[in-house]
Formats: sequence, structure tokens, C-alpha cells
Amino acid sequence: MRKVLGLVGATLLFAGPALAADLPVKAPRAMPLMPVYNWTGFYIGGNVGAAWESSTITDSFFGTSFSNNRTGFIGGGQIGYNWQVAPQFVLGVEWMFDGTDINSSSAVTVGGITISGSEKVDWLTTVAARFGYAVNNWLFYGKAGGGWVHDTATVTDVNAGISVSASDTRGGWLVGAGIEYGLTPNWTMKVEYDHLGLDNITSTGFGVGDTVTLSRHFDMVTVGLNYKF
Repeated sequence: MRKVLGLVGATLLFAGPALAADLPVKAPRAMPLMPVYNWTGFYIGGNVGAAWESSTITDSFFGTSFSNNRTGFIGGGQIGYNWQVAPQFVLGVEWMFDGTDINSSSAVTVGGITISGSEKVDWLTTVAARFGYAVNNWLFYGKAGGGWVHDTATVTDVNAGISVSASDTRGGWLVGAGIEYGLTPNWTMKVEYDHLGLDNITSTGFGVGDTVTLSRHFDMVTVGLNYKF
């Protein structure tokens, strides 16, 4: 009996490795690579938002200063190019053009004559470099460059029905920041804040040596949608 058990045990001992060698071996399955979003390319899109204009008028002779704040709607479009120089770093350039409805008006009566004045910001445009950090579909970016604002002002003698209008374009510097998200390989959406500081406007005041200076800046928040080629 002992001999029989020993023979069976020996058979199993030597047969085990042979049977294991005949079993199919499964290779480990490679993990699928996650797609990386590509930010490189030309794009064009539109934007809408709000803008706040803050201005200060200073008279050097009287030493007085007046401040004014105006708000309004802005909307327009942008075109640009992004270059993904590394997996996480994106450089680009963008041109934006927006129309606005920012305006103000006032009237004063002197000696029975009523004079009204109005000012409107017709449009603003910016050209800026963009520098961003990409996390796949997310792009966190800053921008810096220049901008220009076009104004139209009108003064009216209400009694006589006579109006005089003038327009002007002023430039300045721009800084901003935003977040952009790739909805699809071709469509992206962004939220952006920009600050546009304009050059001062200085003119002759009420007498010799008197100057009147207008300083102002714009703050803008926009939401945009881009199509990337």
C-alpha cells in the first residue's frame, strides 16, 4: 500500500510542471493611452460680455478732479493662432474687435440756453500675445499687448437745434487672463478678463497755463466661442 501511494505521489510531482507548461500564458494587457488635446492651429470666434469705463478729469489751474464710471455691453469677434511648444506650454497671438453701447449724456442751462453733451464709445480693439499652461483640454493663459478705443462726442445747442460732433481714437496697454476649454478637437470655449489702460488726453483749459487732463481705463469680462482649424 505504501509503495502504491509513493508511486502516485511521484507521478503527480513530475506531472505537475509538465501540465503547467502546457497551459496558455496570457500576456499583460497594455493600458490604453489617454488622448492629449492639441492646441496648435489657427482659430476664429465670437465673444460677448460687459465693460466698465473709469475716467478722471483733472484741471491743473483750479486743482479740481472729477471721476465718472460707465458700464455697457460689448460684443464682437477674435482671430488668432496657438502654438503648443511643449506638452504643457502654449504660445499665441490674438486680435479682438468689439462694438460697445457704453455712453453718457448731460445737459446744462445757462442764460436761458440749454446745452447738451453726449459721449459714446463706438468700438475697441486689442492685439495681444498669449502665453498659457495646458492640462489636456484645459488651457490657463495670460495675455499682454495693446488696445485702441474710438469715441464720438456731440455738443448740441437745444434752443437753436445746432450740433457739433467730433471723434477720436486713443491707444494704450492691455493685460488680461483667461481659462479656455476644448469642447471637441475643433471647438473651444473661454472666459476672459482684460484691463485696458489708455493714454491720457491733455488739452488747454480756461486760461494761460491751465490744462485739463482726461485719464481713463477699461475693465472687460467676456465669454467666447472659437473654431480651431
